[in-house]
Amino acid sequence: MDFWQRYRAIDARDTRFDGQFYTAVRTTGIYCRPSCPARTPKAANVTFYETSAAAHDAGYRACKRCLPEAVPGTPAWNIRQDVAGRAMRLINDGVINRDGVQGLAARLGYSSRQLNRILSQELGAGPLSLARAGRAQTARTLLVSTAMKLADIAFAAGFSSVRQFNETMVEVFDMTPTALRLKGRPAKAGGGTTALSLALPYRQPFDPGIFTFLAVRAVPGIEAGTATSYARTLRLPHGDARFAVEYDGGTPGRPLTLTIGAVDLRDLPALLSRVRRLFDLDADPQAIDAALAADPRLAAAVAGTPGMRMPGALDPQELLVRAMIGQQITVAAARTALSQLAAAGSHSSVPADELDRLFPTPAQIAASGHLLRGPKRRTESLLNAAAAMADGRLEIGYGHNVPGLTAELLPLPGVGPWTVGYVAMRVLGAPDVFLANDAAVRNGIKALAAGTDAGSPDFREVSPWRSYATMHLWAAAARPPGIGRTPRTRRSPAPTSAKVTP
Repeated sequence: MDFWQRYRAIDARDTRFDGQFYTAVRTTGIYCRPSCPARTPKAANVTFYETSAAAHDAGYRACKRCLPEAVPGTPAWNIRQDVAGRAMRLINDGVINRDGVQGLAARLGYSSRQLNRILSQELGAGPLSLARAGRAQTARTLLVSTAMKLADIAFAAGFSSVRQFNETMVEVFDMTPTALRLKGRPAKAGGGTTALSLALPYRQPFDPGIFTFLAVRAVPGIEAGTATSYARTLRLPHGDARFAVEYDGGTPGRPLTLTIGAVDLRDLPALLSRVRRLFDLDADPQAIDAALAADPRLAAAVAGTPGMRMPGALDPQELLVRAMIGQQITVAAARTALSQLAAAGSHSSVPADELDRLFPTPAQIAASGHLLRGPKRRTESLLNAAAAMADGRLEIGYGHNVPGLTAELLPLPGVGPWTVGYVAMRVLGAPDVFLANDAAVRNGIKALAAGTDAGSPDFREVSPWRSYATMHLWAAAARPPGIGRTPRTRRSPAPTSAKVTP
């Protein structure tokens, strides 16, 4: 977007752009979200920044009225496959907190100096400033949503000391942590409980079908899901975690609530980032739906299920295992195979209800060939990939781009284009993957294309959102015949504005 496109967005107070850029006003020294209700500043006094960190570095403070940090993130980090996009995915996952700038640079294949120059040029801030902004955002969320002690919040957000935490919050928000907490008025914690409950902001509309997608693939003992909830155990860098996400479509605002039953506080930023990736909460559904609805084959599906999300991955290595087991078999058969494999996993150190196991590590899978069923070639391929991940010969993560992921995975025995594309969709959030050879995709095309004008077989007309087209085709293939089809004459126009749900 150029300057005047962004200026028109802030003049219209369009919530769709909240989190995608920030508006700094020289005469006030503050920066705002695009939908800030304050009077639109003169264009001559406005500077737009790609990130809040860039506004911080330029000397601006966050607006106390619109709270620009309390918004969904930008979808650009999934759309962009360049160094800046890859770096932001890793920074959001807490890599700098764990490994420092040098660790981040090493994962991306650059020196620290080169990386700092690239990010400063592309995003207006270096890696340390970007990580600092993320810490401030996490701390603000915890201050206004929980009754955690301030010292615990400081270390959970990634600050190295309480003093650094206090100084950063005052510098960024022009308010002390205590003042921020009083402004948010969080509910008091229950006696003796360590559970945290946080609201997850997202851009409306939101299709809760993602819960069903996860529920039908849930591995007993590790995951549990319904049409409006999902819970699981998870292994994070500093220990085990357990969380649940619930959707309440009947409450005003349709809140998504994350309840964290157990987590090492050092892993909290990574958990928050991964849950947001899992539910695709930084997506811009209006832009996606508008593009998809322009294709006659998808128009009825989009009108019937606006705001469809693309499920992400909580653990890249786990997702590769799931993809290799699931290729060329049904979802039910894959779940059965994964349930058998789950016996190789460790018992969770934070069990609750029926969630008492962790998904097996690559090393545990490599040592558990007797638990795998199916064709010998597929079993050997999976064991080979698990062994490669266990000894470091194969590394996949959020910092890859699609060509790099393809170069890592395609040479593996038993891994083909479908597996690579599926992993790219779910691990990287790559928005423009089309699984043309997928049987369910072909069935979905047949279900939706009746009576419509044929388009290109690879749906190139809806690029760069073909991954979301794939999700609609999968959903169409899963419906009974005649269910969920809408005549072309009933197609609804795409809305012109979006609403952010806190």
